[in-house]
Amino acid sequence: MSENMRFAVFGNPIKHSRSPMIHAAFAGQCDVKLEYRAVRVELNDFQRAVTAFFDAGGSGLNITVPFKEEAAAMAMELTGRAARATAVNTLWRDDAGVLRGDTTDGVGLVRDMVANLGWRIQGQRVLIVGAGGAVRGVLEPLMRELPTSVHIVNRTVERAETLASEFAVLGKITASGYGDLAADQYDLVINANSAGLSGEMPALPPGILGERSCCYDLLYGAEPTAFMRWAAQNAAWAVSDGLGMLVEQAAEAFYVWHRSRPETQPVIQQLRGVLAAAA
Repeated sequence: MSENMRFAVFGNPIKHSRSPMIHAAFAGQCDVKLEYRAVRVELNDFQRAVTAFFDAGGSGLNITVPFKEEAAAMAMELTGRAARATAVNTLWRDDAGVLRGDTTDGVGLVRDMVANLGWRIQGQRVLIVGAGGAVRGVLEPLMRELPTSVHIVNRTVERAETLASEFAVLGKITASGYGDLAADQYDLVINANSAGLSGEMPALPPGILGERSCCYDLLYGAEPTAFMRWAAQNAAWAVSDGLGMLVEQAAEAFYVWHRSRPETQPVIQQLRGVLAAAA
């Protein structure tokens, strides 16, 4: 394996990215020699930056907000899950020079919930809060786990209905605004609402949680998120943030590039320690 494999994550903003730490830990486990940087890319400079990175011998890129859809449009070949999501978080050039794209977010979410947390998705009634790009990236792997139903709730109902329609071929998916939730209960509630970044809580009625409901927030931090606090106050059976998903999606990207699957638990614990120390 090359001594100077170069990888990076492109995003804007990017300063707080944990990806360099995660991939360095994976590389140490798997005896892979690489360098991995976090790079802030200007909003109108993404395609040039990607091309320049690979032309200079770069081996692979992770893509984060706000470039995932642009990365999907730029890739010449997409995996099936990336094509359905129309979003890409992993790029590489194959031996023929073809730029290929994949999305590992949904796999990371499912693996964290099922393998790490021991939750069930199969046969469960799932509520997804939000209808943005994060939801688009996770819907297919989530539906592959065969939930009984998935309901998408969003302030702008049309966005939720569009997602439900696009992914309906994979199973029962419905959509609504917040006002139509009051009478239903869900086994699994996934918060993908970006309002949580500013500490806001979507208008969820407490009656949607049953005795064994699990609540998962795609966001993570040193302190419980607003959604996690709401879930605990309303007696959710189990609550988690998205740190495990972050590490698991990175592990899937690492596997795509290196065909080595790292151990994720030590890295999740390492990151928990880093977040706690920084709090």
